[in-house]
Amino acid sequence: MDQRLGAGLYPDSPPSRPRDVLVKSASAYADIQWEQPHQPEITYDDPLRCPRRNILPVASYAPHPGYVQGDDDLIKPKKLINPVKASKSHQELHRELLMNHKRGVENKPELQRVLEQRKRDQMIKQRKQEEEARKKISPLEQELLKRHKQLEELEREQERQEESSQSAPEFIKVKENLRRTSVMSTEEKEV
Repeated sequence: MDQRLGAGLYPDSPPSRPRDVLVKSASAYADIQWEQPHQPEITYDDPLRCPRRNILPVASYAPHPGYVQGDDDLIKPKKLINPVKASKSHQELHRELLMNHKRGVENKPELQRVLEQRKRDQMIKQRKQEEEARKKISPLEQELLKRHKQLEELEREQERQEESSQSAPEFIKVKENLRRTSVMSTEEKEV
């Protein structure tokens, strides 16, 4: 029964070929491949006597004629940089195409979008100029603002003094009045 199994799977005779036809047209590579055994051996190693195929070693196959082994020592050339892809304009174009692809197809043509963008830029520029014009003030206005601030500070100081004088006892108020009168009298003498 074992022989019937093996015999049914693999033919006993090697495949035949018309030798005289292939001698003129076949390459050496095809001859090497054809002459290798096509039928692996069947062995019965296990105790159950199941057929087992011996696989042909990989080294027995002939390499393709164009393939050369042992070129590990050769220096492999470095891949050159594509000058088109390296250019800044190409990168910007590629980035724009990716952004447009993410956004999808727009209804407006490119010219209309560019015109709208320019209008927006002009409006923003005009607003900035108006704000700068408002911020710029003449030297006269600057001097008036300084004097106005000084007057406000003096008024605040007077309010503080009045608040402190209202909370102070009576004898301190009288003493301050005497000082003021004495200071004024000395100033009148000098003038």
